[in-house]
Amino acid sequence: MKILIVEDDRVLADSLKDLLAGKGFDVAVCYDGEDGAEYAELGVYDLLILDVMMPKMNGYQVARHVRSRRCDTPILMLTARSGLEDRIEGLNAGADYYLTKPFDTRELLACINALLRRQGGQVDEMSFGNTSLDLSTGMLICGDKSVRLSAKEFDVMRFLLQSRDRNLSKEVILAKVWGYDSNAVENHVEVYVGFLRKKLRSIGSDIRIEAIRNLGYHLEAGGR
Repeated sequence: MKILIVEDDRVLADSLKDLLAGKGFDVAVCYDGEDGAEYAELGVYDLLILDVMMPKMNGYQVARHVRSRRCDTPILMLTARSGLEDRIEGLNAGADYYLTKPFDTRELLACINALLRRQGGQVDEMSFGNTSLDLSTGMLICGDKSVRLSAKEFDVMRFLLQSRDRNLSKEVILAKVWGYDSNAVENHVEVYVGFLRKKLRSIGSDIRIEAIRNLGYHLEAGGR
């Protein structure tokens, strides 16, 4: 699961990154609202953690920007501003939860897990058409047939299932699956999409991974 932290207090941001990375999350950090909005707009994160008082764009503005782009990624706001009007403004801006500083790390982790469960990040299976992806075993299942996916195949397939008919560019898939610091190139996406198409056909799946020139990939199911 990928988490984006947008926090201008570098000490706090880096300590949160270490905490969450230690819990198995893939964490990225931005130190101002403008960069945070740009990263969030990519749509590759499972959760956004936003400070409110930041340079360039504050947390409320970032949340509104994200929601205006029809991005439904859960947003957790962290702030020292605990007044009722502040909480209302945060929720109206698009935040899903508002946690005031200072906070106990146990409460933070509980909030994160609750938001991810609400998002569907904790489910055991994802389905589309006549096919399911078992998240615990990495198996693609169609009726009585199944095939095991490699780690990267699994990540690509899961991302496509999360987005369904929404186009995902190769750049976004690279960032989500391989990470920003990877040496992988767009050809890697094409190769793994090819692997997945073969495995889907092998089990009689009605899922098709469609490519739209200059837009990317999306899923379709059933007859044409």
